[in-house]
Amino acid sequence: MDLIKIKLVKLPSIILFFGASFLAGYGKAETWSGGDLRGVNHTSQPIPRFSVNGRSGPNIGSYGEGGGSCCISLPDKWRPDLRADVEWEVSTNYDRMAFPGYADWDKYEAWEKNLLEGIVKHRTTVDIPDYGDKKCGLTVHFLPCNQIKVTASCWTYGAAEYPIKEPREMEEPAICPHK
Repeated sequence: MDLIKIKLVKLPSIILFFGASFLAGYGKAETWSGGDLRGVNHTSQPIPRFSVNGRSGPNIGSYGEGGGSCCISLPDKWRPDLRADVEWEVSTNYDRMAFPGYADWDKYEAWEKNLLEGIVKHRTTVDIPDYGDKKCGLTVHFLPCNQIKVTASCWTYGAAEYPIKEPREMEEPAICPHK
């Protein structure tokens, strides 16, 4: 009988505790909003495809820039555990054969096969730096040695206030440092 009393006394306490915990967090829902996904390629290898957290970005040529690809979603308030899972492909055979056109289908297929054989896939996860009260989408910077930097800055690349300062055209070193 005492065991039943203990269970009956503890059950309302447990319900009260979890109910209060639920209600305390209820009014503090995280809000998110979308923005453009952009990329800046600091390397000579074209990037035919990239994505961040499963959202596709534009293809970017050698030393190029692409943007306006909708949409990446970020919390309205930055938090320390915010990360970007970046997947991308580089084309290593892009300059081995000139595009032959479509008139000779056999030449076109050989060119396409060569191009596809040169696709190399990469993936990494990086921290998204604190963007304070204002964010403007997300820009991914593709650096030599398969390094990635991201920013949600509202400034454009090259502006004095822009947080990523690496030059547009960077040479790939003979040996890449280890992470």
